[in-house]
Amino acid sequence: MRAQEATWPAGFACLLSGNLAAMSTATTQLWICESCGFIYDPAEGDPDGGIPPGTAFEDIPEDWFCPVCGARKADFEPYEG
Repeated sequence: MRAQEATWPAGFACLLSGNLAAMSTATTQLWICESCGFIYDPAEGDPDGGIPPGTAFEDIPEDWFCPVCGARKADFEPYEG
């Protein structure tokens, strides 16, 4: 019987190894929709939009859109709140 391979969210291996410094800020940076105020959190992703948890904003396809108002990915900016 072959062992099943696990897939982990981005940065999880760094947590397991205790190397928190290796976690990219890209996977922790929040992004806000300039149109409606929706905040994209990489830890949550957008499962309904096909974006799994652990996905950095930079890794989201360019044709993705805001799940609340339909704004383009280009209409998001880093959230500094």
